[in-house]
Amino acid sequence: MTKVLKNICVFASASNDLAEIYYQDAQKLGRLIAKSGYGLVYGGSRRGLMYACAGAAKQAGGKVYGIMPEKLAESGLANPEDCDEFFVTEGMRERKAKLDELSDAVIAIAGGFGTLEEISEMITQKQLGYSNKPIVILNTNGLYDPLVEFFENVINQGFADKELRTVYYIAQSPEDALNYISNYKGEKSYIKYR
Repeated sequence: MTKVLKNICVFASASNDLAEIYYQDAQKLGRLIAKSGYGLVYGGSRRGLMYACAGAAKQAGGKVYGIMPEKLAESGLANPEDCDEFFVTEGMRERKAKLDELSDAVIAIAGGFGTLEEISEMITQKQLGYSNKPIVILNTNGLYDPLVEFFENVINQGFADKELRTVYYIAQSPEDALNYISNYKGEKSYIKYR
């Protein structure tokens, strides 16, 4: 039996200094998540693509769940006002665990080192059989083209099994990302060691 998906976690940049196309896709994704009946789980920030996506989801009538480490929350970055529930964690590791706990699917939109680290952990969890959530990388403006090329290089040189190409999905638009998640069957389990 396929698990009913309820919440989608979005990993994203907290930068306010990006090209407009990234904010547009973040907002479109937030609206689509809400209109598709999913809740949005995110890093709880009032900045950048995180805020653009979560704010759009909230305005479209969706439920929003924010999770932020205490140190960042105390620095004024927290956005509890726009969240249906807001969780403060001790640190970053606890934050990631809570993001994972509350979500049934993940989408990485444009982001930097934090986003890369978060999506890499989710791919590894699925690779080792700890998760079978749909994992999507939204490739707005070709940002992740070099990452996809790196993944291919890792596979081609034998550091990862060829089957692992199916552990994640590269979406070219917010609509593509939601379509993949909505149609995800989750029937295959992956446990690959290399």
